[in-house]
Amino acid sequence: MMDYCEVCGKEVETKIITRKETFNVCGEDIEIDAHVMVCAECGEELFNEELDSATLINAYNEYRRRHKLLLPEEIKTIREQYGLSQRSFAKLLNWGDKTICRYENGSIQDKAHNSLLLFLREPENMRTYLTENEIVLDEKQKAKLLDTVEKLELDAEYRADIRLFDSFFSRIPSEENGSKGFDYEKLCAMVLFFAHKGTGLLKTKLMKLLNYSDMIFYKENGVSISGLKYAHLPYGPVPDNFDMILGRMAAEHLAHIEVIYDGTYEKHQVIPECDIPEGVLSESEIEVLDRIYEKFKSFGSVEISEYSHKEKGYNATKTGQIISYAYAKDIQLD
Repeated sequence: MMDYCEVCGKEVETKIITRKETFNVCGEDIEIDAHVMVCAECGEELFNEELDSATLINAYNEYRRRHKLLLPEEIKTIREQYGLSQRSFAKLLNWGDKTICRYENGSIQDKAHNSLLLFLREPENMRTYLTENEIVLDEKQKAKLLDTVEKLELDAEYRADIRLFDSFFSRIPSEENGSKGFDYEKLCAMVLFFAHKGTGLLKTKLMKLLNYSDMIFYKENGVSISGLKYAHLPYGPVPDNFDMILGRMAAEHLAHIEVIYDGTYEKHQVIPECDIPEGVLSESEIEVLDRIYEKFKSFGSVEISEYSHKEKGYNATKTGQIISYAYAKDIQLD
């Protein structure tokens, strides 16, 4: 990535470095690994709004982790499962109009508010809240909400499966997930991107394409695309708990694995069941995915696996260990 360096007085190549920084969050000092863009020639720190924002979010999320507070996206999920707008949800809870908006946009929530949100995450608790408290919503709104609660209660098995799924994937940014909590929506878009690019995409190759995409994006931007963790396995880096992800994608009719027999060999081909969702991946993310596809489009599964075995991160870890995104800086695709 190129940027202007005032010290060098010209456009220069940049690089992302990691260093410890301390932020004061709600009166508490939080130390995190910050990703900073610097001039590759003189080492001068360069302003990068995306990296600075990601660093601040990481500090806030570390505070949330320490104090067992919900993440902004978790608050949004609770609200959306009941089909409520931010204003209606705040009204239901007797909070200020802008409170939910602030929490979903990253402000640290009050601990008492957090406890109520945790309580209301379960539909049966929402029913109790609606029947035992004086609600500001009108009768029509209340009836609609109770109908939604009833449907969610009937769908308890599905919700239990989703909670189990979520328990396997960290929402707390760390060096293991590329400084980003797991983003299922972006991961699905990545899978569909590669599945639609060419015919005959095999599962083994897909896993390597995802790994290189996340690592290269992290190298250039200080954050991964999907928030996946990648484990060292015999055939190269593999997304942690990837079969569980593919199982959910198949259940939701997004993509599935089709077993194809070639003589005595068994091939696991990725079959997309829907189009790539619009607006999920940013232009810069798509640019990296395109670059990774072009680099490896002529590689078979065996070739790309052997190629991945040469990476420093793979060689520095043992079977089953998570490969830190810190090794992304050592990847050279040219």
